[in-house]
Amino acid sequence: MKKIGLAAAVLLAMTGAHAYQFEVQGQSEYVNTTENDKNFTGDLKGTYYFKDVDASKGPLAEAAFLNKASNVSVAYTYEQYNVKHAEDYQIGTYGLKGEAYFTTPYTSSIPLYASASYNHTDADGKNADSPDNKGDRYALEVGAMPTDNFLLAVGYTRTNPLALDTSDVLGYGIAKAYGESAYSDHKDFTTARAKYVGAIDGTNMSLGFEAKGIFNSDRGAYSLKTDLFLNPALSVGVSFADTSNLDSKFDHVWGADVNYFVTPAISVGASYVKANAVDGHNLDTDTVGLNAKARF
Repeated sequence: MKKIGLAAAVLLAMTGAHAYQFEVQGQSEYVNTTENDKNFTGDLKGTYYFKDVDASKGPLAEAAFLNKASNVSVAYTYEQYNVKHAEDYQIGTYGLKGEAYFTTPYTSSIPLYASASYNHTDADGKNADSPDNKGDRYALEVGAMPTDNFLLAVGYTRTNPLALDTSDVLGYGIAKAYGESAYSDHKDFTTARAKYVGAIDGTNMSLGFEAKGIFNSDRGAYSLKTDLFLNPALSVGVSFADTSNLDSKFDHVWGADVNYFVTPAISVGASYVKANAVDGHNLDTDTVGLNAKARF
């Protein structure tokens, strides 16, 4: 009887649970540029939420945000990039991030937000054309939610050359994350972000929107993403980023994605990203990605 009960509990967690405390996400992208030898990426992220996340209301994909769920996460991304008879890199990045939603006696009606993250990238060159490179990325954010499901945040980012953001890689794809990391000599940036998720009145649908900016005194970049949740389980999204002012070798990065929760605990998705190279760089890029999440 104990074995039957345990099996039933596991089955419920994987098929019909409406609350979870752990999430595991995996992703892989096929990367094709005008010069590379057709490469793949592999990414993995695990998130722990300090309290159960109620996924019974609103879009399943945004359950943690709607619940204001404080969390910690660890992630690792791997990319191989090689050009025939030229560059040959294996690039690994690991990242740590914490997010907290809280109130104080003076802000009891307005939830506050804070996050901190660290990422370390190690580019292992495999030939004379590919020098080894390492970089670190530190980021802090603080913000508030003036109304339900609407976050405004500002922050500070310090990055060395070739320091990827694992959250960006898993959320927006390697092309956009690379464009922002940029091999830039300018290491200190301020950031701004706005995010909103809300129901469309009279329907079972919802709309999500996120805008980000990263800039300093003489350069910057921004990105926009919109998701239409056709129902709590199914969403389609489009994204746009302009990284042309970050020495990224890209100007515009366009993306589209679709995600579907097969059950409240398991989702699958696909994405496509096109990055247009800045004049003089042979780096027009197309990526096709597949991803999956499991919650328990």
